[in-house]
Amino acid sequence: MTASLADYRRFYAEEIAAVTGIRSQALIEAFAQVPRENFLGPGPWQVGGLDMMAAQVKYCQTEDADPRRIYHNLVVVIDRERNLNNGHPGTLAAWIDRLELAPGEHVVHFGAGLGYYTAIIAEMVGPAGRVTGIEVDPELARRAQENLAPWPNADLLAGDAGTFDPGPVDAIFVNAGVTHPLALWLDRLKDRGRLLVPLTFDVGGGIGKGVVMLVKREDDRYSARLVSLVMIYSSTSVREAEMNAALAKQIASPKVFSVQSLRRDAHNAEEMCWLHAEGFCFSQRDSDRELLPVPSDHI
Repeated sequence: MTASLADYRRFYAEEIAAVTGIRSQALIEAFAQVPRENFLGPGPWQVGGLDMMAAQVKYCQTEDADPRRIYHNLVVVIDRERNLNNGHPGTLAAWIDRLELAPGEHVVHFGAGLGYYTAIIAEMVGPAGRVTGIEVDPELARRAQENLAPWPNADLLAGDAGTFDPGPVDAIFVNAGVTHPLALWLDRLKDRGRLLVPLTFDVGGGIGKGVVMLVKREDDRYSARLVSLVMIYSSTSVREAEMNAALAKQIASPKVFSVQSLRRDAHNAEEMCWLHAEGFCFSQRDSDRELLPVPSDHI
């Protein structure tokens, strides 16, 4: 008996779950339901695996245009000249899983690309929820808008993550490397809101290396934890030269593994600080034990 495309999609979802250990059944189901082929150009496709040590993706071409070829834990090329791909399913699944998304929530997805993972999030939050995707590249945004038409709870806007104000949100997923979390993002998180953000320094070719941090807001305190190492495309706007240099220096510090909080109170750099800057600090201090008030100019 020949397996159907739906069978392949289901196996793909289960493969991702097995490789990453993701906990959310809603996320696994979303990968089993969203047709990945609808978010790519026509096949055959160039697919590849991540090489973290070489800071590159190694590609090969599928035998034909059969959609079953892209239901594996591989990236798929969008634009080879710009080194753009559709994102590594296992990696993004693990990040989305850490956001603990629930039905009815409003999620913002910065760096939506062609909208595939925006659709995954839309499936997770359901018809009572909403996802707002933001993509800075006008052509990618146009294509993503078309791709997301079957999901009425998904909006896709062409815009800049550095200036877009999403209003109050339950979660923000930043799918591009930045040098710092914006005060606006932290301000807009609801109580118990979550921010997943890659902090990276440039390594050339529009690519950055660094770490992914998960920030959770509780009242006016922010816990923070290391999620993973990362190699990712750099944001076109949320980058500062001074912070890029600081990240390149601090990324090798073992302190990153014991970060407990994101502090927004005014304080001098101290031994407990991992990444200290004006307006924020990733610290080894425990946010549950020390009240970290939001500065009045951020309210």
